[in-house]
Amino acid sequence: MRVLALSVGPPREVEWDGNVVLTSIYKTPVDGRRRVTTLNFEGDKQSDLTVHGGVEKAVYAYPAEHYEYWRGEVPGREFPWAFFGENLTTEGLLEGEVWIGDRFRVGSAEFMVTQPRFPCFKLGIRFGAMEFVKRFLKSGRTGFYFSVTQEGEVAAGDGIERIARGEEELTVTDIVNLYTVDKNNQELLVRAVRSTTLSAGWRDHFRKQLDGQGG
Repeated sequence: MRVLALSVGPPREVEWDGNVVLTSIYKTPVDGRRRVTTLNFEGDKQSDLTVHGGVEKAVYAYPAEHYEYWRGEVPGREFPWAFFGENLTTEGLLEGEVWIGDRFRVGSAEFMVTQPRFPCFKLGIRFGAMEFVKRFLKSGRTGFYFSVTQEGEVAAGDGIERIARGEEELTVTDIVNLYTVDKNNQELLVRAVRSTTLSAGWRDHFRKQLDGQGG
């Protein structure tokens, strides 16, 4: 497991549907080591802190393995590293194998998986079509967010070492499926609500979902 690309980017204004939108989804791979804090990488900044960033979503990781899938889905489209707005383009970490609460060491920093990425309309802007947002979520190829449990420095090429497993054995894919195609899975809903490492926003969502079922 390793980091193929480390990407950062400041907010920028783009025009969409007659409006000016501030977004940080346009990131660029960088060379050398970058310091990562509990909020983001050096040189990176989130635009709308009401839905992006914060301690639970400090770093976004996306599996490089998915790029070939999207190239097949959208022939002729260029998909350079960081197209999906990720900070870390990874190799060897897939949603069906990564557990919420898993801890990893990368370079001199340590990270914990907190939740899947839930796409917003800015991914549609990046792609040039709003319908891509639904396609992205439906594919299950969402990537996931890290919190930073130990600040340090990271660079492209660094190995990724799993140093601890999440306690609940909830995969990133489990959480995505609970939101999309497996909403009535009470056993999984209960486990998600009781999780001590899944982000608070997702736990609240699933608690409402469970309450709606009389759980």
